[in-house]
Amino acid sequence: MSVVHRLMSGWLLDHLSFINQCGYEICDSFAYPGGVTLHTSVTSTEDHATSTFAATSSRDGPGLGDAVEIEGKTAKTRYVFREEFFDISKPHIAAAPEEQLLQGSSQVSLTEIKASSSAEEHREGTKNSKRKRKCVFNQGELDALEYHTKIRKLIWEGTLHLVQEGLKSGFLHCATAELTCRKNVVPGHIGCGLAELCEMAKQFPTVNDSDHQAVYVLDDETSIPEQDLLSCVTENNSSCAKIVILMGQKYLVPPKSSFLLSDISCLQPLLNYKKKYDVIVIDPPWENKSVKRSNRYSHLSSWQIKQIPISVLAAPDCLVVTWVTNRQKHLRFVKDELYPHWSVKALAEWYWVKITRSGEFVLPLDSFHKKPYEVLILGRVQGSVTEALRKSEDVLPIPEHKLIVSVPCSLHSHKPPLTVVLAEFIKPDVECLELFARNLQPGWTSWGNEVLKFQHIDYFTLLRNE
Repeated sequence: MSVVHRLMSGWLLDHLSFINQCGYEICDSFAYPGGVTLHTSVTSTEDHATSTFAATSSRDGPGLGDAVEIEGKTAKTRYVFREEFFDISKPHIAAAPEEQLLQGSSQVSLTEIKASSSAEEHREGTKNSKRKRKCVFNQGELDALEYHTKIRKLIWEGTLHLVQEGLKSGFLHCATAELTCRKNVVPGHIGCGLAELCEMAKQFPTVNDSDHQAVYVLDDETSIPEQDLLSCVTENNSSCAKIVILMGQKYLVPPKSSFLLSDISCLQPLLNYKKKYDVIVIDPPWENKSVKRSNRYSHLSSWQIKQIPISVLAAPDCLVVTWVTNRQKHLRFVKDELYPHWSVKALAEWYWVKITRSGEFVLPLDSFHKKPYEVLILGRVQGSVTEALRKSEDVLPIPEHKLIVSVPCSLHSHKPPLTVVLAEFIKPDVECLELFARNLQPGWTSWGNEVLKFQHIDYFTLLRNE
């Protein structure tokens, strides 16, 4: 089960288990003839970009991901996510002795945390001669420290209780136990440049929406009109996974899922899909200094995020969940500006706490630079009072604070699943949407310019079950 333990404080999750329960099994090619793969190539010149799309059938013989018939029996193939991406056995940064003392107590004053933060800055400055410690905290830093002191006890005590349950059950292992010490080797570059492909797609000839299909269903079609992958929502309606080949790279699409690969300037195909969603999860690429320095991925301004047409996508009483960085600027923006702009009432702040396999925080709890937790702001779209009361009768009210504790994936920005933790607060079989997604989930529509990133086949291991 992906929920290992559930307490009043929150949940201890097994993220890896959730991924592998999504059903990455390739169906028998005789039962599902001609499993479709999309072959896409993009060539760019100085003046324009062109693309070619083609579909091929697997009738010519079994390949990777196809079922194989042996002596009248079908040997199905199944993929599982590579376990080493969740092999976080040691903290990323070990807490200094004084911070270890602080972490041993739920009650810590702002003065103590300031002193610990100053000591951390001093150590960092000693390591890097170019970095000079500022003697005075700026207002943003003071706001962050004050916020941390308010939620610190909640996070420390709740995590402690969940970790204790995980240690008792054997899901987590004490630091003294024998742990694998292999180095987590994260591939530097897997897959094609999805964001770059979306950028080049803007140069494709404009398609008339009235003449263009809104959905492409992965089945046994033998031809795919040009631009379909980037100009309409792609669905896998079957009970088995499908393999999509994009620019020579293979991506796994879980059953009962749909996605749109595009950037924020090309949202119209998602609107053409004409679905109203009861749950919308948003993981915006927030602007911050580290993003600017690394140039790892593009970021959006607050103004651009406000332009997302939530009112068009949301069903009445829709639950909206937004991932937020620990910067107070972004937290205030979501609660005081973004949600009111979308007619969403903020209801709760939940926290994703990242731990090692032995139950330690991946970063010191009172670390000045980064925290071992991230914040989620939950709210509901406001409609008529009568309708809201009627709809809320069948579901539990959203708790003001909850913890989602898990061993994180070593792949950057691979967020834990929210499906299982939101289940008791939403009606069954509702429509769910994730914006700025980097992976797919059964029962969800996902959108983003890297929406297939963590679906690349190289992140999975192939199993064969006869």
